[in-house]
Amino acid sequence: MVNLKMFIDGEWKDAENQETRPVINPANGEVISYAPEGTTADTRKAIYAARRAFEEGVWSGISAQERASYLLKIADKIDEYADELTELETMDNGKPLREAGFDVGDAAACFRYYAGLITKPDGQTYHVADPMQAMVVREPIGVCGLIVPWNYPLLMSVWKIAPALAAGNTIVFKPSEVTPVTPKKLFEIFEEVGLPKGVANMVMGAGAIVGNEIASHPEVDMISFTGGTKTGKHIMKTAADTMKKVSLELGGKSPNIIFADADFETAVDYALFGIFAGSGQVCSAGSRILVEESIYEKFVDRFVERANQIKVGPGDDPATEMGPLVSKEHLEKVLSYIELGRQEGATVACGGNRIVKNNLKNGYFVEPTVFVDVNQEMKIVQEEIFGPVVVIQKFKDEAEAIKLANGTVYGLAGGVFTNNGAKGLRVIKKLRAGITWVNSYHPTYNEAPWGGYKQSGIGRSLGTFGLEEFQEIKQININLQVEPIGWFSN
Repeated sequence: MVNLKMFIDGEWKDAENQETRPVINPANGEVISYAPEGTTADTRKAIYAARRAFEEGVWSGISAQERASYLLKIADKIDEYADELTELETMDNGKPLREAGFDVGDAAACFRYYAGLITKPDGQTYHVADPMQAMVVREPIGVCGLIVPWNYPLLMSVWKIAPALAAGNTIVFKPSEVTPVTPKKLFEIFEEVGLPKGVANMVMGAGAIVGNEIASHPEVDMISFTGGTKTGKHIMKTAADTMKKVSLELGGKSPNIIFADADFETAVDYALFGIFAGSGQVCSAGSRILVEESIYEKFVDRFVERANQIKVGPGDDPATEMGPLVSKEHLEKVLSYIELGRQEGATVACGGNRIVKNNLKNGYFVEPTVFVDVNQEMKIVQEEIFGPVVVIQKFKDEAEAIKLANGTVYGLAGGVFTNNGAKGLRVIKKLRAGITWVNSYHPTYNEAPWGGYKQSGIGRSLGTFGLEEFQEIKQININLQVEPIGWFSN
């Protein structure tokens, strides 16, 4: 067991008050390390270090090619430490090794993507009236505060850090207090490749302390947050006082629409993946399955049959297909929603219980849970549960499917399964969601934008859009004929 430290201005630091909090392995409830409980003073030190580094130009002032070379070295180091990072991610978060391994590979690919992107042409020029030449250039925003959740401790960190650094910004980064282990390893890599002091700073601790200071401090120019909608709203209000740029990727209650003409087994298979991958702790999870009424009973029977066969266990067991929930507190939240669903009158078709048998009794395991006999007004249909809990609803036609699908405050993701190509595109275009699939669910690409409509957030991560989130746009007008304008008489 190794105690963690924060990384501020190129040095590893304990919290100013020397306080720590335990980091728990969710598979067995054991303490794997202690993390600093960062303070407001710690956060301010990190912010001032980032501000100084930005103003001195040790990062923003170097060429895009040089910044890209650092990002490529980071990607290579992630590959070099891939096995260690995978094991740490599983221990930290609980996810199965195969999921953690995919995340590590995607993290390296994300750094390589942005290393390539920043050396490509950008900006615009305009043909305006002589003798003027007009152009637009993109510049770094400045000091960027980055706050990430616990469901993808490494990958979500990289989704923000890679484009923020690529654009030339300096950063103050806060990992989730629940899962700080792999982010700490990532910052060790930053130190190893020689990022200049003050460019990348990490402060651990509670969101109410560290996160609030990042959101409110006037020396932070932008805040990018991924997490719950309630916290996102608070951050947005807090950031308004200093007019920060805000990027928010928030909650979801995403629909997965299954038409009768879909390939049946493919639809069932992806629907299982859509909700039970990551133990349902995925913002884009397909947590509402909408099934055309003519195949509803058949679909429920097959879905339940397969859900009951999912192998739940510790992430470090190669046979495990679904791991634990991330913490005791989150376990209690998910179990409370399951009980609420029963009270609301929904029927538990399978699951619904904490798993306490054999070696799982000390971990935070919940059975894959399916609710049927639900209606649109139930809280289990409307609110994000963020666990292995799905509701299956029936619809009679395309219009009702679309109405039900759009009938929540969220708009992050959605899927449609049909063998009718025109219908698939027609329905997907009517979904009020930012990330959608036809005859698929969950694939994510560094090249494509990630974000939602409505209360699922503001702005986009990944792709060219993700880089632009961390850039300011400047208009430059140059007079090519330098002489008096003569607007006023002598």
